[in-house]
Amino acid sequence: MFIRASDGTQRYVRHVKPGDKDAIANAWLKLSPRSQYLRFLAPKPRLTSRDLAYLTEIDGHDHVALAAFEMHESKRLVAVARYVRLPDEPEAAEVAVTVGDDMQGKRIGKQLGVLLADEARGRGIKRFTAALIAENRPAYRLMARMTDRLESHIDHGVTDVVADLAA
Repeated sequence: MFIRASDGTQRYVRHVKPGDKDAIANAWLKLSPRSQYLRFLAPKPRLTSRDLAYLTEIDGHDHVALAAFEMHESKRLVAVARYVRLPDEPEAAEVAVTVGDDMQGKRIGKQLGVLLADEARGRGIKRFTAALIAENRPAYRLMARMTDRLESHIDHGVTDVVADLAA
C-alpha cells in the first residue's frame, strides 16, 4: 500500500513484522520527549525489549499495526498506527497513532488511521477507544476524522475518546 503526504511525497505502508524492532526503536529515539509523552501519557525515553516485542510480535487480528516507511530509505519508519482489541469488549479496540515529529501535519496519521479503521471493521471492530492528554488536539482531530460519531469526556487532564466505526 502507498499513501501520499500533503507535500506530495509517497510513503510505503505495510503491516508491522517482528523484524521491525530496530526500525521502531530507532524511530522512537528520534521522537521528541513531548511526542513520546503524548504517546504513552508518561515519560518514556527508551523502549525496552519487552516493549519492542509487544509492538512487533502481533497476531494480525486482535492486534494489528500498520507502518509507513520512506520510499527511498526503506528502513526509515515515519509512522505507526495500531489497534489492540479489548478482551472484555470484542467489538472495541484501543487505537494509537504515532507520527515522527518531522512528518506531523502532513496527513500521514490521518491516512494510516483510515486504513487501520478499514482493517478493523473487516475484523469485527465497531469502535476505537483512546486515552489522550487533553491538550493533544491533533490526536483528537485524528480520531474525529475516523468517524461521524465521536464521544469524549475529560477527567483529570485525560480525554477518553470513543470513535464509532460503523460503516
